[in-house]
Amino acid sequence: MTSQSIHFPTLATVLWPALSDDRSWVRHIILAAIGAALLTLSAKIKIPFYPVPMTMQTFVVLALGIIYGWKLGASTVLLYLAVGIFGFPVFAGTPEKGIGLVYMMGPTGGYLLGFVIAAATTGYLAEKGWDRKLTLTFAAMLIGNLIIYIPGLIWLANVLGWDKPIFEWGMNPFLLGDLAKIVLAMLVIPATWAIIKKPGIKKLDIKKSG
Repeated sequence: MTSQSIHFPTLATVLWPALSDDRSWVRHIILAAIGAALLTLSAKIKIPFYPVPMTMQTFVVLALGIIYGWKLGASTVLLYLAVGIFGFPVFAGTPEKGIGLVYMMGPTGGYLLGFVIAAATTGYLAEKGWDRKLTLTFAAMLIGNLIIYIPGLIWLANVLGWDKPIFEWGMNPFLLGDLAKIVLAMLVIPATWAIIKKPGIKKLDIKKSG
């Protein structure tokens, strides 16, 4: 068995194991709905910070990936986006800045796309065991943050113009807040694993699918 076929269980798998394959979809739907609700809540609450107030949405996006794994994490973010497409004011700044596709095609649309890719990435890294140690959790969150910024800044530049100060508008003011959220995840997620302390959950050997 190769190292590629070794998957580590996620926190969601350990805390709420699937009872059977026939009913696993019920668990997935419930977890995805909870995650989408958390994403909505995190987008609406602003926390005073320097140099700009921050939301906890990127923290929730990346943490959901780590806790749920890549498939369920990405699916949860896609569910959240689908709710937004249908016109529900789930995004930051809605309904004041528009709703549905009108909002999603605006300046922040690239970040929303980055949410999906970032959740899948942090989930994949968690399934490789990156959520068990402080340094690896920090690295996973950092990579996830960078992935959010890449499509976000490219999209922003296309909407507003490449001659504009894109980094000053779309990244620099948020870096300190992102660092604080990364440190928070670095402390909370490995600590949760330490608290669980269940035997036999260090890794699961499963056949590589696909």
